[in-house]
Amino acid sequence: MSAFQEHAATLEQHEFMMGKTRGRLAVTMDILTDALVLAGQHGVYVQTQTKSQKMPMDIRLIMKNIEEAKELVFSVIEELKTQREDAGHTASEPQP
Repeated sequence: MSAFQEHAATLEQHEFMMGKTRGRLAVTMDILTDALVLAGQHGVYVQTQTKSQKMPMDIRLIMKNIEEAKELVFSVIEELKTQREDAGHTASEPQP
């Protein structure tokens, strides 16, 4: 099943509220957040089973990569917001 099928209702809601591009990015952030939570839960489970003080390296790397992906997606959302606001200011300014 594709991401568009799996998350159809959420995509529809976010695309309606935020527009197609920003809505899809928002849903992407939600999916990445869910993955981060699952990786964290797994890391805690493994940490408990091995009685280690640290999460395993693979879990730490997965969490780091997901956090970095979220940071990049968030920067795109903010850039789109800035572009939309700038376009709104330009359109509302009186023409000479």
